[in-house]
Amino acid sequence: MYLNCHSYHSLRYGTIPLTELVQLAAASNVKSMALTDINTVTGIYDFIKQCTAVSIKPIVGIEFRCNNKLLYIGLAKNAAGLAEMNRFLTRHNFDATPLPDCAPEFQNVTIIYPFENAPEIFRNFEFLGIRPEQLSMLFNPKWKTKLDKMVVLQPVTFRTKKEFNLHKILRAIDTNIILSKLSEADYCSTSEIMIPLEMLVEKFNDYPQIIENTEEIIDECNFEFDFKTPKNKKYYTDSQENDIQLLRKLAQEGMLRRYGNNNPQAIARVEKELKVIDELQFSGYFLITWDIIQYSNSQGFLHIGRGSGANSIVSYCLGITDICPIELDLYFERFLNLNRKSPPDFDIDWSWKERNTILEYIFNRYGADHVAFCGTNVEFKYRSIFREVGKVFGLPKEELDALAKNPMQLHDSNTIVALVQKYGMLLEKYPNQRSMHSCGILISEEPITNYTVLEMPPKGFPIVLFDMHIAEDIGFEKFDILSQRGIGHIDDSVKLIEKNRGIKVDIRDTTLSKDEAKANEFLCIGNTIGCFYIESPAMRGLLRRLKCDNYKTLVAASSIIRPGVAQSGMMKEYIFRHNHPDRFEYFHEVFKEQLGETYGIMVYQEDVIKIALHFAGVPPSDGDILRRAMSGKGRSTAALQKVKDNFFACCAQKGHPLALSQEIYRQIESFAGYSFCKAHSASYAVESYQSLYLKVYYPIEFMVAVINNQGGFYRTEVYVHEAKMSGAVIHTPCVNKSDYETTLYGIDVYLGLIHLEGLETKTAHRIVSNREANGEYQSLEDFINRIPIGIEGIQLLIFIGAFHFTGKTKNQLLVIARLILVNFKPENRNLMLLQEPVKEYQLPILERSPFEDAFDEIELLSFPVSCSPFDLLQTKYRGDVLAKDLLQYHKKTVKMLAYLISRKHVPTKMGPMYFGTWIDAEGQFFDTAHFTNSLQQYPFQGGGCYLLLGTVEVDYHFPTITITKMAKMPFIPDPRYTHSKDRQYKAHQQIKEDVSMTHRQPYPQEINLPRYRMTVN
Repeated sequence: MYLNCHSYHSLRYGTIPLTELVQLAAASNVKSMALTDINTVTGIYDFIKQCTAVSIKPIVGIEFRCNNKLLYIGLAKNAAGLAEMNRFLTRHNFDATPLPDCAPEFQNVTIIYPFENAPEIFRNFEFLGIRPEQLSMLFNPKWKTKLDKMVVLQPVTFRTKKEFNLHKILRAIDTNIILSKLSEADYCSTSEIMIPLEMLVEKFNDYPQIIENTEEIIDECNFEFDFKTPKNKKYYTDSQENDIQLLRKLAQEGMLRRYGNNNPQAIARVEKELKVIDELQFSGYFLITWDIIQYSNSQGFLHIGRGSGANSIVSYCLGITDICPIELDLYFERFLNLNRKSPPDFDIDWSWKERNTILEYIFNRYGADHVAFCGTNVEFKYRSIFREVGKVFGLPKEELDALAKNPMQLHDSNTIVALVQKYGMLLEKYPNQRSMHSCGILISEEPITNYTVLEMPPKGFPIVLFDMHIAEDIGFEKFDILSQRGIGHIDDSVKLIEKNRGIKVDIRDTTLSKDEAKANEFLCIGNTIGCFYIESPAMRGLLRRLKCDNYKTLVAASSIIRPGVAQSGMMKEYIFRHNHPDRFEYFHEVFKEQLGETYGIMVYQEDVIKIALHFAGVPPSDGDILRRAMSGKGRSTAALQKVKDNFFACCAQKGHPLALSQEIYRQIESFAGYSFCKAHSASYAVESYQSLYLKVYYPIEFMVAVINNQGGFYRTEVYVHEAKMSGAVIHTPCVNKSDYETTLYGIDVYLGLIHLEGLETKTAHRIVSNREANGEYQSLEDFINRIPIGIEGIQLLIFIGAFHFTGKTKNQLLVIARLILVNFKPENRNLMLLQEPVKEYQLPILERSPFEDAFDEIELLSFPVSCSPFDLLQTKYRGDVLAKDLLQYHKKTVKMLAYLISRKHVPTKMGPMYFGTWIDAEGQFFDTAHFTNSLQQYPFQGGGCYLLLGTVEVDYHFPTITITKMAKMPFIPDPRYTHSKDRQYKAHQQIKEDVSMTHRQPYPQEINLPRYRMTVN
C-alpha cells in the first residue's frame, strides 16, 4: 500500500536512511512498498536487495517534481518501465527544461497523480492518489465517479516529530531561506509517516475499490534485476571468442617487444593470465582499455597506468602499464583471480591538459548512450553542517564562521546553538548533493539509461545517479580515467627540450630513467623538488634517511610514507632495518620467507595478504576481504569482524601463540585505508624517476614545465628559485618575449603573463596573439596603438618591466604613457599613431633605488625576481651555519638565517606543532621542527626571513633543527614610498609561504614494532 516512500536520497527532503526505511517497513508488517525518491533512482538497487532480504516486494519508481511541486509518481512495471522514466527525466535534465504537468505516453509505467495535479481525463496507465485525510473529498460527486482510478497514497518522508523538524530544516537549506520564512507549500504534510499496514487499510475500509486498485498496481509492478550479470560492454569485437583471439595476438606481440622471443617465464605467465581473463570474460575490458591507450599514443599523449592493473603482465605487454610484474614479483591475483568477486579496474593518468581529449574520444567511440561518469554523493560535512543549519536559524556570518571552525566544545552555549548542534549532528553522513566521480567511467552494453537517470553537470560529461560501489554491485567495471600535473611536467619538459635544445628524449623508454646513476645521486640526497610524488618535505626527508639510491627502495618508500604504515610504527622500523640490516630478527620464519625484500615488514597490501595466507592459513577469499578493507573499498564491519575471528581461529589451529597473532593482526589493522598495493607504488616510482631524470639532465626545461603546469607541492616562487639554482636567468614578464605561460630561450626564462596578478586574462592572450600576427612591439607607443588597454593595465606592465626592451626607465615610460593616453581616442587606434611619427619627449632624469624593482615584483608577482629576499633584509648577517654543513652539528645549537618556504601543521595531544622547510642564503633547503611550547612564545608570522635558533638532530643521515627560538627579520622600508610611512611596509605582507593545515585528531602514540623474535611463555 505504500507507493510513495522517500529515503534520504530525496536530497534536502527525505530524512530516513535507506536501510532504516526498509527496517521500518518490515516492523510495520508491510508486504510491498515503492521507493520513489524525488527525481532520482540513486537508491533503488540497494533498496531491492534490502527488501528482498526481509521478504518485502520492492517496487521502484520516481517522484517527479518541478520547483518543489509534486507533478506525478511513476512506478515501473518492469525493467522497460524504469528505462522509460530514466530516458524521460534524462532528456529534461540535459535540456534544462521544466517537466510537463502531464506525464508522457508511457508503455510500462503506472502514473499516480496527486489531487492537486489531477488531469481531467485519465489514460489507462494513470491513476489518482488519495491520502487518508482526503477521503472526505469523495463526497463531492466530481470525485466519486472516479473511484475506479483511485489508489491509496500514503507518502512516507519522516518518522518522528524530531525528523519532521529536520525535514523542515532541510527544506530551508534547499530554498536558502530561514526557517521562519518557510511556507506550508515548501514542506511535506505532518501525515507523511509510515503506520502499520493494518491501520492504513482500515482507513480505506469504506472504499474497497481503492484498496483493490492499489493491490492490482502492486501485482502489475514486477521489476526484477539480475545483480550477477556483467553490465559493461561485452565485447570489443563481436564475440568472446574473437576478443580472446585478438587479446592473445596483441599480448604475444607485446611480449616479443618487452621480453624478446626466448623468455619462458614471461610466456608461461602470459598464458596463465589469458586463461583467467577468458574464464572471467574480461577480454573486452582489456581490449577497450588498450583501444583508449592506442588512441592516446596516436595523439602523442603520455599516460601512466597504475594501481593493481600493473600486476598484470598482459597489461604490460599491451602498453597499458609500464611496470614489469616479473621484475617486482607482482601478484596477478591481486588484480584478477577466479575467487575474486569484485571486478578489476585500471587506473590510468594523463596530463590534466589532455584528459578531456581522451574523454571525448571515449564518449564518441563507444556512444553517448552507453558512456557516463559514475556519480558520487557529497555528504553533509562538519563545517557545512554548522554553516547550513546555523544559517537556517538566522545566525550572522561571524557566528557561522565560529561554529564551522571550532570543535563543538568551544561553541557558545545558548538555545539557538544547542538547536543547531542537535539537528546538525542528525545530518552527519546524510547526502547533500550529487556530484561527478573524479575519474570513474562506465561503458555499458545496453543503453545506460536502462539502469539510471543521467544528469549533465557543468563539466559537460553525463553522470549516472549512483556511486562506484553500487556500480560495482550491479555489475559494472569502471574505467578510471584520471589526470595529474606530474604527467604534464614530464610531457611538457620533453617538448621544451626538443624545442630549446633540438634533443628528442624518449621518456617512454623507462630503462632510460629507472635506476640511472646520476638520478640516484639526486634521489639519495633528496634533491627532488618538482618531481612527482617525491618532492614534499616529508618524502625528501625519507629519501635521505634511507639513502635511497635504487628503484626497489624507492618503490618501498612510496608506500611507507603513507599514514597507515607510518602511524603503525612500520615506517620507523623499516628505516632502522634498512640502515642496520644486521641488527634485527625476523620474529617468525614466514616473515623471512614472504617479506625478506622489506626486512620482514608489511609495506604493501600484498604483504598483508601474504601473511594472512601463509602465517594464519586463512582462505584466499578472506585475504581479499582484508585487502578491500585496507584500501577503504566496501568496508563492511560485519564481514571484517568475521574475517578477524577466522584469522585468530586459523592461527590457533596452526599453533601460533595468541600474543604473536595479536601483534600481527595489529599491524594488519593499522593499514586500513592507507596502504598502497606494490604495483601502485611501482608505478609512482617509475613516474618519479622519469621526472627526476629530466630534472637531472635538463633542469631548466623541467622547471619551466613544472611552472607551466601550475606547480606541484610548492608555490611558483619555489620552482623559479630551483630554475635559478640550475643556471637559468630569470626575467620578469615581457610583452615581446613572454607568452601567456612561461617561455624559455636557451637559459633565459621569461615568466608568463599568467603570473601577473591584476592583468586580465583576455588582455594577456591578446598581447601574445597580436605579437604572433604582427610582429614584436617596437615601442610603448606601438603597443598602446595595437592593444586596447587602460592606464591601469599599462602601469602594471611598466612596473613589472614588460617594456624593458625600450631602454627607457620605468619613470620615463610612465610619463610617456600618461602623455599618450590623456588625449588618446580608442577610435583612432590603428590609424592615428601609425600615420604620425612617434613624438620624442624631453624627459627628466628621475633617480630610482635599485630595490624599487624588487618591491614592484613582490607587489605584482608576490616574490622578487631581480634580487634575493636576503638582499632586502636590513641586516647583513646571514647566520653562523649553512644548510650544507648541518650534518656536522649533530646535537649542537646553531643560529641560522633563512627564508620560509613551507610549513606543515601536525596535531598532537600536547597541541599543534609544525615542520618547516627553508632555504639559506646560498639557496639550499633544510628542515625544522617546531613544538608546541616553542610556538607559544615564537610563532610563525607569515612569509619572509627568520632568524632561527635550535638544536640539530641527525636522524639516519637527515638533519632537522628543533627550534627553541625564532624571530622574523625586518626587510628594508619600501623605497617607492619614502614619503608615505603608512605604505612603507605594505608590500612586505605579500611575501607568501606554503601552509599545509591538517584537520584531524592527533594520531595515537606510535607503536614500536617488535625488532626481535617474540618470546612467548
